[in-house]
This record gives sequence, structure tokens and C-alpha cells, in this order.
Amino acid sequence: MLEILQDGFGFLRSADSSYLAGPDDIYVSPSQIRRFNLRTGDTISGKIRPPKEGERYFALLKVNEVNYDKPENARNKILFENLTPLHANSRLRMERGNGSTEDLTARVLDLASPIGRGQRGLIVAPPKAGKTMLLQNIAQSIAYNHPDCVLMVLLIDERPEEVTEMQRLVKGEVVASTFDEPASRHVQVAEMVIEKAKRLVEHKKDVIILLDSITRLARAYNTVVPASGKVLTGGVDANALHRPKRFFGAARNVEEGGSLTIIATALIDTGSKMDEVIYEEFKGTGNMELHLSRKIAEKTRLPGYRLQPFRYP
Repeated sequence: MLEILQDGFGFLRSADSSYLAGPDDIYVSPSQIRRFNLRTGDTISGKIRPPKEGERYFALLKVNEVNYDKPENARNKILFENLTPLHANSRLRMERGNGSTEDLTARVLDLASPIGRGQRGLIVAPPKAGKTMLLQNIAQSIAYNHPDCVLMVLLIDERPEEVTEMQRLVKGEVVASTFDEPASRHVQVAEMVIEKAKRLVEHKKDVIILLDSITRLARAYNTVVPASGKVLTGGVDANALHRPKRFFGAARNVEEGGSLTIIATALIDTGSKMDEVIYEEFKGTGNMELHLSRKIAEKTRLPGYRLQPFRYP
């Protein structure tokens, strides 16, 4: 995936290293970027050459495909910001029909809180309620039932062993930054993933991002954002939540074709006032919200859905 730097040139980063800069990156010249109207987040395939004397990186010689499409089509695409957003109107089926315990979880999700292409959903959960297991089930269901969709799992501030588990369970792209990395790295990973998703939607692809969690992402932005002098309750800077809201708000169904679905987890009951403030800020921004209960999870199998009956007035 392409990352364009301030000097005008760029590098192709690998998803295997979660888009971290490394010696195996491929140099892309400014002339190629201008010729094909390339932007950060474009997925590029082509021919490369080894570094010459005095050079450090492999270089891109010829562009064969941009976002799995012909390079010529990339020049005339409509930018993501100019696409027409619509409500989700095409359902993503979660049930696989294999009769497993995980499939029962997916069936309940289909009945209680169906997910559509272009959904902007929050999974609100206290610790130990099964949110990670639910995300794994959703990822496996999407890979099985909807292989036409581009699936990306984004793990922010996560434990390394859980990253490995997700990579082995999910047939999709897993991009992660672990808790021992700085907040700037969390932010960089998230920005790369959302830019890639936008570029694919511009090429009429259906993209699904599963984010764990929006709370930790907002914490990272709160750390790196320049101090505004205005601090909200819990130590949240007044300007810190703008960029995570822009990330979450990118989810939409598109009239011109394609969609971006974001299902993110939000942490509550952690004992942190900051987490409560972050959830309150994101509450109501999505068009789907599912709550998990720790008490139910302790009594039954994970995850613990908290469903309330609807009563007519």
C-alpha cells in the first residue's frame, strides 16, 4: 500500500508488517504519483527493480494495477469526499448454517442487530463480556458468506498474543499496533487503514473494517494532539476526538457504488472517566449499537448479549 511523504515521493508498505516502514519498502517516484493520480492508501501492483549503487530501496518500474483495477481508471475516479452517502440497504448475513456455538452467536446477531453494507456500528462492552470473540465471529462469517467484500481487522493498543490469535483465525487483513508501541504508531496504523479503505471504495469495492477499539484509538489521538488549552472531563482534550470521529464517520453506503462498513468496539465500566467520556461522545454517531453484558457472559457462554424487549406505546 502506498504512503506518500511530504517531499512528494512515496513508499509501498507491506500489510505483513502493519504498514511499518522497513528496508523492504518500494520507492515510488513523484512522476509516477502525478501520472496515475495516486494518493496515500492506494494498493499498487507492478514491476520493480533492485536498488542501484548508492540507493537503499527497491524502486517501482511499471504500474500494472491500482486498487485491483486498470491504472487508467484511477485517473478519473470520484474522490471519496465527493461520493453520495446513503443508508445501508444491503444486508450482510452472519449465520453460516453449520450448527456450531459460534454460528448461534451469529444467528442472534442477525435477528437482534442485523448489519448492512455501509453500517456504522458500535459494540458497547465492559471488560470480559466477549467483545473480542464477537469480532472474531463476525470476521469469520463475513469471510465465509461474503468473499466479495474486502475485510480488514484493525487492532489498536492490543496484546501481542491476541494479535496472533486474530491473524490465525481470520481470513482477511489483520493490521495491529500493540500496547508496547507509542500512541503515534497507533494513530499512523489507523490512518493508513482508513485511507486504504477510502481508495477501495472509490473503485466501487465493498470494504469492512472491524476496529478494536474506538476507545483506545481516541486515547491515542488524545495523547498526540497538540494541547488546545481546553480539557474536558476525564482529561480529554477538546480537539482530541475530531480525528477519531472522522475515522468512524467515514462509514457509509455509496450511491455511485461500493460501501465502507465500520464495526467498532467501545469500552465502558473500566473505572476510567476518560473511557466514559469517549463513549458518550460517540454514542449516537453510529446507526447501529449493540450492548454486551458482563453478568450475562459470566452465567452463559460468551459473548453476553444484552437485549431489551421493545414495547409498543
